[in-house]
Amino acid sequence: MTGTFSLPASRTEVVLEEIRRGILTRELLPGQPLVEAELAARLGVSKTPVREALKVLSNSGLVTFSPYKGASVVKVDAELAKSVYDVRMVLEPEAVRRTVGRHDPELLEDAAEALKEGSSAIADKDQAALSLLNRRFHRALYRGCGNPLMVTILDDLKDRAALISVVGWEANPSWKKEWNEHKAVLAAAKKGDAEGAASLLRDHIGGFLERVLKAIG
Repeated sequence: MTGTFSLPASRTEVVLEEIRRGILTRELLPGQPLVEAELAARLGVSKTPVREALKVLSNSGLVTFSPYKGASVVKVDAELAKSVYDVRMVLEPEAVRRTVGRHDPELLEDAAEALKEGSSAIADKDQAALSLLNRRFHRALYRGCGNPLMVTILDDLKDRAALISVVGWEANPSWKKEWNEHKAVLAAAKKGDAEGAASLLRDHIGGFLERVLKAIG
């Protein structure tokens, strides 16, 4: 995490992104206490935006609160990984199937751009960038499904899914495999093969879960 920086309008949003990035880059480790005063000093802000950011991150699944120990980084276990990926495997392929079924090339543009940028991030071994681009690729494919509630549910899983991805990549840096699977999903989507894209995505999500569970033991 960086030190003091100039803040735009919302201090909470900036602090939120800094803490999220620290968790997803493993600078803030699983189980590590998140002390408001320490974070505020490191980020050059008061404790108020830190407190608000931690509340948001608790809702998104990156932070947990204990009555006695306060806030800490969430630990990924098999139960968490299975529950998150179970929902993803049910909803996300269906959302992508619907997106592709709308036959609108513009809905796929951001996914293609994220895929392109990911090649550079893989070459640089930039795990933080890859995590963000992975989120961006998946969201770009499901957000055009036409069902706002479905999009909201999947959006609510983004942070948990990213944290689980970090655990999987740490044990087995299989970024190239994931990106090749992304390419196959996008290729099917561009052809208008909604069922094929959905099936490939389901296999992609399920395969990664298997690798994560093996890593967790």
